[in-house]
Parts: sequence; C-alpha cells; structure tokens
Amino acid sequence: MDLQNPRLREIASGATSRFDLWVKWLQAIQARSVLEVGVWKGDFAKEILKDCETIGRYYMIDPWAHLPDWNKPSNVDRQTFDRVYEEAMQKTAFASGKIVLLRGRTGELIDSIPDGSLDFAYIDGDHTLRGITIDLIKVLPKIKDGGFIGGDDFTRDPWQHPARFEPTLVCPFSVFFAEAMDLPMVGLPFDQFLMQRDLAAGFTFTDTTGKYGDLSLNRLSLAWANRGPLWYVKRVLQKAGLIN
Repeated sequence: MDLQNPRLREIASGATSRFDLWVKWLQAIQARSVLEVGVWKGDFAKEILKDCETIGRYYMIDPWAHLPDWNKPSNVDRQTFDRVYEEAMQKTAFASGKIVLLRGRTGELIDSIPDGSLDFAYIDGDHTLRGITIDLIKVLPKIKDGGFIGGDDFTRDPWQHPARFEPTLVCPFSVFFAEAMDLPMVGLPFDQFLMQRDLAAGFTFTDTTGKYGDLSLNRLSLAWANRGPLWYVKRVLQKAGLIN
C-alpha cells in the first residue's frame, strides 16, 4: 500500500482520535514490526498492541529520565519519571512477550534494531529541532523498503508550549527531511504525519487537512505571534479544558 491509496484517505476522514487513526492504518498495512520513539505513559503502545494483532515485535525507545539538554515541559524529575515508567510497563504488560524495551535515547540505542526491519515507526519524542532531526535520520535506515514513519505533534504552532521552552519543530522539519530524502509524505488529522520509504515515488507533500499551507518558519512564527495576548490567554484556557 502506498500513500496515494484511497484507503488512507478513508481512514483519515473517519478517524475519531490519533489512536483510532494509527490502529486502523497499522491494521490496513498488517504491520508486524513496529517502533515507538517516546513512549511516556504507554497510552499509544497500549492501544496499538491491544488492537493490532499482526504485530509480533514492538520496540519502545524512551529514556524515562531527566535530561539536562532537553528543554520541554515533560522533562520532569527522576522520581516522576520512575512513576511514569512503571505506569507504561503496567499498561503494556499484557503484551510483554512482543515488547523489546530500549530505555535510553534514540542515538544510543537505535542500532539494537536491524536495518530494514521495521514496517512502521512512530516518532513522538522530544519535538525540538535537535530531537526530530536525530530521530528521523537515525530511524529511516531501520525502515523496510515500502515501510512507513509516522509521527505526532505535526503542528503549525512552533510555540506549542510557553516561550521559555524550546519550540516544537516537527513541522516543518519533517517535510524538509522527506524532501531531502525524496520520500512522499502526508499531513493527517490530529496533528499527525506519515511518510513512506519509497525512493521510486519521489518527494510529494499531500495535506489531507487543508491547514498547513505555507510552511516557512517566518510565516509559522508570525502567524502565532500576531494573534495578541488575549488570543494567547484563550488558548491557554482551552488547553486546560476550562473553555471550548
């Protein structure tokens, strides 16, 4: 199956959440070998492993540790990370026979996975420019010909978190990466992306949501900066679930 297959559009238009989107996609491609980068509390892994019966091996890469060079809100203290790790293990214990746990950073552990062995990798790591660069470059050789890389937080808002934190640059960097590698790519609902390791296809970017438009950093940054303080307060309240 390739990214132009109508089945992908059907899945994207009918999905009720990012979990539902990826479960249906992995079922459609009958994925057997999967990697998740950035597991956190294990919610994504739980849903995928519960509903995708063809998966025989599920790699998890996550440090579950405070990192001195990662400036994001989820970089919590060691005790909190230990609790988060235990929660992830509890949620996925039912599938422990399929899981290969790699506790550390992508660059340190990626070579534990054979080249060309993965049907699908899901990248939900640190989202900084450094992080998404390392993850995509290191993960691509592990994907089978015709396999896929998907990811989270493909948002047009680089200031996903307060300005004291590093900006989120999954978008547009992942698009530029796909272009550099001559890979087709699709922007999906729920701030998700999908690219295919298909060198014969060449680079294309298809926006199924109609919201991405101009992906230059200048346009992205100004679009959010020009909304003003009242818009920012409203957005914070929406994220907190206090208003619609």
